[in-house]
Amino acid sequence: MPGYSDRDRGRDRGSYNSGPPRFGGSRGGPPPGKKFGNPGERLRKKHWNLDELQKFEKNFYQEHPEVSRRSIQDVEHYRRTKEITVKGRDCPKPIVKFHEANFPNYVMDVIGKQNWTDPTPIQAQGWPVALSGKDMVGIAQTGSGKTLSYLLPAIVHINHQPFLERGEGPICLVLAPTRELAQQVQQVAAEYGKASRLKSTCIYGGAPKGPQIRDLERGVEICIATPGRLIDFLEVGKTNLRRCTYLVLDEADRMLDMGFEPQIRKILDQIRPDRQTLMWSATWPKEVRQLAEDFLKDYVQINVGALQLSANHNILQIVDVCNDGEKEDKLMRLLEEIMSEKENKTIIFVETKRRCDDLTRSMRRDGWPAMGIHGDKSQQERDWVLNEFKYGKAPILIATDVASRGLDVEDIKFVINYDYPNNSEDYIHRIGRTARSQKTGTAYTFFTPNNMKQAHDLVSVLREANQAINPKLIQMAEDRGGKSNWSFQGRSRWRV
Repeated sequence: MPGYSDRDRGRDRGSYNSGPPRFGGSRGGPPPGKKFGNPGERLRKKHWNLDELQKFEKNFYQEHPEVSRRSIQDVEHYRRTKEITVKGRDCPKPIVKFHEANFPNYVMDVIGKQNWTDPTPIQAQGWPVALSGKDMVGIAQTGSGKTLSYLLPAIVHINHQPFLERGEGPICLVLAPTRELAQQVQQVAAEYGKASRLKSTCIYGGAPKGPQIRDLERGVEICIATPGRLIDFLEVGKTNLRRCTYLVLDEADRMLDMGFEPQIRKILDQIRPDRQTLMWSATWPKEVRQLAEDFLKDYVQINVGALQLSANHNILQIVDVCNDGEKEDKLMRLLEEIMSEKENKTIIFVETKRRCDDLTRSMRRDGWPAMGIHGDKSQQERDWVLNEFKYGKAPILIATDVASRGLDVEDIKFVINYDYPNNSEDYIHRIGRTARSQKTGTAYTFFTPNNMKQAHDLVSVLREANQAINPKLIQMAEDRGGKSNWSFQGRSRWRV
């Protein structure tokens, strides 16, 4: 195999079979057992009297003179070219350069070190809205820079509030669907908050509670949390949300997909209703719309790209229509080509935890530098595997959909859908792991007769992204509802 000698393969096999430190015991341990009862049932809905609450300021936006001079025609032209659409009253003009956001020096200094040229579209329009103190919904594809879209205004917001007193909970709360996303947001919060001495912590299940409780008791301005663990701490009084005036719901569609809606509603009942709320989502299904209507007030909606289901146009999408029995052989030959490339970091998505374990074991036995991740692995092991993948020690990651959202590794070049997901939203999120931050990437998908009901949606996604489409996939989409005894012979992979 190009790029890996037999000796390298032997070394890889030895080192990857050795694996991480043994997991279990008091250091992390396995995921906690299933909880009984209704999460949050001990939490009582608060009845807020706004007249008794301490007043706070949330509008810190000062329009830059260059933005003020920009004509409505120029603004509309910029929005059209960046595929930005806005809904809602009094939406401020977008900024087109970082200095136009009028961020304080302690924020601009950190931005200046990144060597970025211009804000991303969601930042350009999102920052003025967020800094104005408005509630907002941001809909944009993954990898579009949304984390900084809400964290930098959060830092400005926090620095204009009274200092935390002992026993007070966070000023900014970010709710996220997965541990991985929560940890990544916390890393960004720590990097940008350091300049103004803001403390942040990450609260998630599957890890020891002690260190998380100590962080909360010492006081943190920013708390990034998954709903389940946060509810645990709220119920037993380890933290509170009385000071929370800036709330972020990140990957709202994913949180609802994962069944977190009851927990989200209970958490939001613990936060003063005059807070600022920002909701972020990659898609805009009716469940997310209903959540926005229930908890956001007079909000501005910002959409980047098409509102209908759409994939990042920087991704080359190749679909191989085949039978189940052909997939493993096709995967091996595909990986031989990929591993001969200079940039070869690859995620392989599978449907089940068992398939993830079996394929990882089989590939490592054959010498491939692969590691697996799924929801049943302990947090300690998941962290270790992601670290090995992120820094290139294991350039192949085999994953269930636990990694399809929130996995922010900048240099993933290839995504392989070994098993096609249950819906097109998950397909878009999976392939969105590549082509982050305006880069390019390639997604290969094995599509079998078992996936026939998804063929029409997949064709629509490919057409919207101006991709060449496998004729067999078009035929399958047209014949859906007809014969179901599809069988494709031969081993040649269809090429774009």
